[in-house]
Amino acid sequence: MKRVIIIIVVVVVALGAIAYVLSNNKKKNEEKTAFIAKGGGAVAVRVASVEKKVVDLDFSANGNFIPNKELNFLSENAGRVKAIFVDEGDRVTKGQVLARVDAEIINTDKETAQAAYQNAQRDEARYQSSYETGGVTQQQLDQAKLATRNAKLRLQASQRRVSDANIKSPINGIVNKRYIEVGAFVNTQGTQLFELVDVSKLKLKVNVNESQVASLKVGDQINIKSTVFPNEKFSGKVTFIAAKADATLNFPVEIEVSNNAKNSLRAGMYGTAVFNFPKQAPSILIPRTSFVGSVSSNQVFVLDQSNNTSKIRSVVTGRILGDNVEILDGLKEGETVITSGQINLTDGTAVSIVK
Repeated sequence: MKRVIIIIVVVVVALGAIAYVLSNNKKKNEEKTAFIAKGGGAVAVRVASVEKKVVDLDFSANGNFIPNKELNFLSENAGRVKAIFVDEGDRVTKGQVLARVDAEIINTDKETAQAAYQNAQRDEARYQSSYETGGVTQQQLDQAKLATRNAKLRLQASQRRVSDANIKSPINGIVNKRYIEVGAFVNTQGTQLFELVDVSKLKLKVNVNESQVASLKVGDQINIKSTVFPNEKFSGKVTFIAAKADATLNFPVEIEVSNNAKNSLRAGMYGTAVFNFPKQAPSILIPRTSFVGSVSSNQVFVLDQSNNTSKIRSVVTGRILGDNVEILDGLKEGETVITSGQINLTDGTAVSIVK
């Protein structure tokens, strides 16, 4: 008996739900019918006036500062760290010695290469003298000259290794991290020694949309604001504009920013790029929804106010500015375009304006 009651309750609830859905659909259909009926048999539409407006292209974009130069400095020679001359946070200049690797073995290799080169030079001189008196052949002399050149190259390589025992900074910057200590052994596989960053100039990476990127070009001067230093003024220059949008349909832009004398800005801080453009002449703008299908169709319906009918019109579009589109040709100021209901229109269809 209990099971029968449950089944009856479920059926009643289901029938009630179906009745509610049908009633709701009927109400929506009646609203649509009433909307059309407002036009007294004509197609109900919404309209907008064609106006000339001043286009404001100025905008701002937020991003993060990154170093202009960043280098993870690796070892080139094997050996034990003998001395370290800098610490984290120190400013360094290009060519400055940061640390020194024990060069005892390297110096031994250099001395050996020097002796081999001198010996090869003496052998070449003897072969040259013997060749002039007919004691050796041209081939033997050539081999002696080749041995001298090879010995010289080995000497130059060993001299370079001795020079590299003094680890020098390849850039001007700041020691952000130090990975070695005195007595540590580094190898030729590329032991990480220092992380160097140059913040005398930074890059601000921002993203802009399609309408904004159209107004930018490489070399544009940009004002930069820092959230940490609101009273400081910074300037930048656009150095990169992506040729392809990313997954969010935005375009990455990089701006090179000059730091102040105190190098107040640091990599990782937030910044705002303020893009200011010259004042634009007024342009004819219409809502983006005015177009038949999409903006690419280059067609709109214009309201013929003499008899309240729709007239198809071909236009030439310019820039897409948010929800508005610039019209270069095809419309005049003071005309009226239809912004909704185009799907029910053809050329000459009677319309009724719904506000």
